[in-house]
Amino acid sequence: MEIIIILLTILFNIALSLGVGSSTLAIINFFVAIADGKINTDERRMMGVVYIVLRIAMVLLLVTSLLMVSINVQYQGIVIYSPLVIATWILLFVLYLNAILMSLRIMPSAFGPSVQAGTWYTFGIITTLSTLGIIFSVTQFVLVYLSFVLFVTLMVNCVMLYLKQDKKKDKKI
Repeated sequence: MEIIIILLTILFNIALSLGVGSSTLAIINFFVAIADGKINTDERRMMGVVYIVLRIAMVLLLVTSLLMVSINVQYQGIVIYSPLVIATWILLFVLYLNAILMSLRIMPSAFGPSVQAGTWYTFGIITTLSTLGIIFSVTQFVLVYLSFVLFVTLMVNCVMLYLKQDKKKDKKI
């Protein structure tokens, strides 16, 4: 059984790495694509590949998390509700909800990409902190997470504003 837990943990961490890396590429591709005011077919195709990798990472995270919970229940009879476990499920929920809302074009581009990136980065940070033995409460997690997503949203929107202004300067020349 120990080998299964080790393999699930490795898969979880690979999925998390894929997600954080792909999220970074998704934001960069988004900036490059909107810089000229239109998303051409090559840009759309490259963004589509990155989104597929993001979806694979999300599915792997969900599956490995569910399997780890089921193993825990099977062998210990309970689900451990540590702040890390609660934070993991909150972040998974936000990733899926935001991805669905973005796919349905309900989530505005002023928030969707930054929520996704902020959530992936938070996921990476809390997982790293837990391996270092740094403990946090659910309240601390939620406050820092919301602050971080607001910060990322501000940064993404500042870059988008800059790109739009830069595009206007190019048209005047």
